[in-house]
Order: sequence, then structure tokens, then C-alpha cells
Amino acid sequence: MIPFINVRAQREAYKSEFLQAEQEVLDSGCYIGGPVVQALETELAEFTGAKHVITCSSGTDALTIALLALGLEPEDEVIVPDFTFIAPAECVMRLGGIPKFADIDPETLQVSAKSIEARISKKTRGIIAVNLFGLCAPYREIKEIAKKHRLWLIEDSAQAFGATQCGQNACTFGDISITSFYPAKPLGCYGDGGALFTANDELAQKIRLIANHGSQTRYVHEICGMNSRLDAIQAAVLRVKLRHFKDELKKRSENAHKYDEFFAEYNRNIGSAQGSASHFADRAKIVPQKIADGNTSTYAQYTVLADDRDAFIAQLERAEIPYCIHYPMPLHEQPCFKQLAQGSENKNAIMASKKVISLPFCAFTNVEEIIARLKKVM
Repeated sequence: MIPFINVRAQREAYKSEFLQAEQEVLDSGCYIGGPVVQALETELAEFTGAKHVITCSSGTDALTIALLALGLEPEDEVIVPDFTFIAPAECVMRLGGIPKFADIDPETLQVSAKSIEARISKKTRGIIAVNLFGLCAPYREIKEIAKKHRLWLIEDSAQAFGATQCGQNACTFGDISITSFYPAKPLGCYGDGGALFTANDELAQKIRLIANHGSQTRYVHEICGMNSRLDAIQAAVLRVKLRHFKDELKKRSENAHKYDEFFAEYNRNIGSAQGSASHFADRAKIVPQKIADGNTSTYAQYTVLADDRDAFIAQLERAEIPYCIHYPMPLHEQPCFKQLAQGSENKNAIMASKKVISLPFCAFTNVEEIIARLKKVM
């Protein structure tokens, strides 16, 4: 079976580097924090151009810490995308806030700036914009809205570390930006991990306090914080991967281009077969996520919109090609948010949940083999 994400191939490619880095941590006896974690934070800052980088134990923790640092209070409203992973809305609600669900663009699948502005009320305190599937949200428009209404902005770049927009790196668009190092991410460790990025000195100090039990001096706790620190072994793994990351991003882009070409040809065949006896005549279009002008994507997933998703799934299963649906329902339909009674007008989010499907993808994916299999069944 073709792996959906080939993490084993990546391990084999850099195995000697991993083994050396891991052994150095084990021999050091310093397993949480310490010089390896500090070195990773420095390297992440250099890669992104962020002034401050603070690592933590997961992307979800990073969102929680960001909300705490920005002073979220119970009953405060925060605008989040309706079509994304649950973490942004979950963290808001866990802290007593109220997530307000904004619709998305039907082609890029990114949160709609127009929909964000329509959700703003007197109780709105901030916006969480998600860089979905490796592509940055429309930050020029979103930042204008945030400034106009005096709202803070969190950039959730859990899926887009390494992406750019108009020459600016992801993880630098928010008052606080976050990312995740979950193993399936473009830059992933061997467990959970995350990081926060900010240009604000005061916020950086607050983030460090919150992530370490509210303490910067041992057993002196200035605020009530939480325990969210990155293990040194995870930092060591990430440092190895970061050395190869630009090469992997290039390969990911090349693999995406191969998929793009295949689906472009497939859709052309459908168009030319209309009204004919060709086997393409009764097929439905399959359109990749649009990459907006001025953007580069990390392709955290290679996601398409299939007009007839069930038929496409049947073809994938015949070809023994794995797939995932990110995400099968908009957030406003999740049972845990039903009591909020909002989001039913988000037509694009509803549409996307019925059409999206993601194909196997990473820098080590044999896209040629997958395309060859697809050609036999499509």
C-alpha cells in the first residue's frame, strides 16, 4: 500500500544525522529545554525572520498560550474559519470565549476577509486566521480589518511553516503566530511539538511565562501558567529536518505540479468529451486547491475539490491509493458547537466539506506511481 505520508522514507534519508543528534541529547542528560531547544528557537527565528520564537509541546498548546497572552476573557468573541481543524475554535471555547465562524473562499479554501468583517460585533476581541493546507490566508485584507476594528490577530500556521505571501514568510503575519510540529506536518518531529512567533517583546516574555508554569525563576510563579515545553529529543529531530527543509519544499512543489498537470489534462478531457461517446463524458471535474497570486504553498496536504467525491473515492480504492478527507464537516456542524447555532449561512464551507479530498503527499511520495495508477481507473 502506498503510504499517505512517507515518514519512513524521510527517516531513512537522514538516518545517520538523526542517530547522531538523538544520541547527543541522550548522552547530555538534558531532556527538556536546554541548549538544543535554544538552538532550534534561534534557527526557526533565522528561517522565518521572526524576532522571538518560543517552542512548546504542541500546536494546540501554542494556540491556547497565544489566547492567554492576548488576554482572552470569558464571553469574548473570536472569529475563526468555519472550515479547518477544530483546534482554533476549541481553544477559544475551552478558555470561555465564543468562536464566531467565518466562511471561506471557494477556490483557495482560505478564510474570507469579507466574511470575517461581517462577523465583527461589540464583543469581538480578535481573529484567528488559519493557513489551510499549506497556503497563507489573505493577510493584507485581514490585517486591514484587524487594524480598523482594533482587534488582535493570531496566525495559525500549523499547516504552513515555510510558505510565503508576497515575499513575507509564514509565521510573521500575526500579533502572535503559531505552528505545529506534529509528525504529519511539512516540518514535523517524532511526537507533538509547536512554536509561537512574535515581534512584540512584552508578548514574548508573557508567552515564555505561560508556557513554563508562570515562572522565569525556579519556584517563583509570577502568573498562573501551564506546562508546555518542547522535549530536547524533538528539538534535535527538528534541527536535522530543518537543514533539509528548503530542499523538501522544492520537492513538494515539484510533486504538486505533477498532480496539477494530471488533473488539468483530466479536466480538459472531460470538457472535450461533452456530448460524445468518450468514457470521459460522464465524469465530474476534480479541481486542485487554487494557489492565490503572490503565494507559495508548503502543500501540507495536496487537496482537490471533486464534484462527485464518492465516485472519485471508488476509483482511488480500486487503485489502492490512500486518501483523507480534510474536513468532512464545517466546524459549526460539529456536535460540540451545535449550541452556538451559527454558521449555516457559510455556503462555501459547507460545499468544501462535501467535495474536498486529499491525496498521498510529501517530499518522498512517488507521485508518478500514483498518477500511473489513477490513469488506469479514471
